[in-house]
Amino acid sequence: MGKSFGTITVLVLLALPLILFVAGQFRLFAGRKPDDLGITNGLLKAPMKDWRNVVSSQAAYHPHEPHHVIAPLEYTGDGRGAMERVSGIIAGMPGARIVTATPHYLHAEFRSMLLGFVDDVEFMLDTNDRLIHMRSGARLNRKDFGANRARLESVRSRFERRAESRNGDPIPT
Repeated sequence: MGKSFGTITVLVLLALPLILFVAGQFRLFAGRKPDDLGITNGLLKAPMKDWRNVVSSQAAYHPHEPHHVIAPLEYTGDGRGAMERVSGIIAGMPGARIVTATPHYLHAEFRSMLLGFVDDVEFMLDTNDRLIHMRSGARLNRKDFGANRARLESVRSRFERRAESRNGDPIPT
């Protein structure tokens, strides 16, 4: 019995990751695209209060928790140029697919490499305050282990570096 139990254990430990990987490749973990993405009354979709899988620069306009809050992008110069910069950054990121791009709004999906989880990322141009509001949220699960915040902070870092390089200032390494 000990020998067969060990064989079964090894098979399960090897088969389970393979099964999860194959399920991810068939997009079984992609989730369904939310129907309420986009700009509604000048705001991006609200974070779900009890979920830790979303960050938004407009969290203060909705019921939220501190972990939902992230600062918007600030820009100088032309707002359309700033949105084009964001679009270029997103297009160059691994797993990204731009779904909608207008001069004032961008929606992209990010698909994880192994299991195929999908996160929805949105950007909205606010020309009055010279800001680009942003939101990133996972479709499935209540926790994302900081992936959405890290993604938007990566976008912020790249956005700021591109702005500095266009102004002739040295790019930090």
